[in-house]
Amino acid sequence: MSEPTAPLLDADALAARLQSDPQAAFAGVRAAALAGQVAAQLLLAQMYMEGKGVAQDADAALLWYETAANNGDAMAMNMLGRCHELGVGTIADPALAAVWYRRAAETGLDWGMYNHANLLATGRGVAQDRRQALDLYTRAAHLGHAKSMNLLARHLEDGLETARDPQAALDWYRRSAEAGDFRGQANYASILLQKGRLDEALPWLRRALAHGSPAFMAHIVPELAASPHPRVRELVAHLAG
Repeated sequence: MSEPTAPLLDADALAARLQSDPQAAFAGVRAAALAGQVAAQLLLAQMYMEGKGVAQDADAALLWYETAANNGDAMAMNMLGRCHELGVGTIADPALAAVWYRRAAETGLDWGMYNHANLLATGRGVAQDRRQALDLYTRAAHLGHAKSMNLLARHLEDGLETARDPQAALDWYRRSAEAGDFRGQANYASILLQKGRLDEALPWLRRALAHGSPAFMAHIVPELAASPHPRVRELVAHLAG
């Protein structure tokens, strides 16, 4: 008689358990992962990475990402690539990161395409190939990946590896902004400002400033503080206050 396996994970029940009893949630996910459930292996890796229900452990996260990746999970491949790129649970190895990003991309995962494109665009871990990077950004953008939409728009705006197309750039910036990317929101607002469409631009600037990363904020706040538009300067002054 075969050994009993852990019950399949129920996303809603797990979310509730994480709120009420994170240790018990971790135990359930771990049991499912050990029983061979690939989705649980990926989730277990993330719980170790974030310290949810268990002490944060980058080494254990890397192990379970690798387990799930070798079992065919595309997001685990992408996250394993991320670990190798950033040196999480291991030494940084952009070449190995590129291998896993490429494998994730080949499954059709938009995040794998985006991350592999970033390495290709900069020549980290792989020979620089900006044309291939643009192809990947384009594929991911058409799948709805917000950050890729923004980068596709930048290529179209500046004529990088493609013909300049300001209208297409505006459209992709808008789509990136609507999909929630703070850089896309800022870039869309910038073009609207250039067109004199201040009332449309300000809400997008507010969203970008509300969710931007520290590095992004350090760059954009001084730029906006020097804007010729008084209402833009007021927005930044309110943020500082």
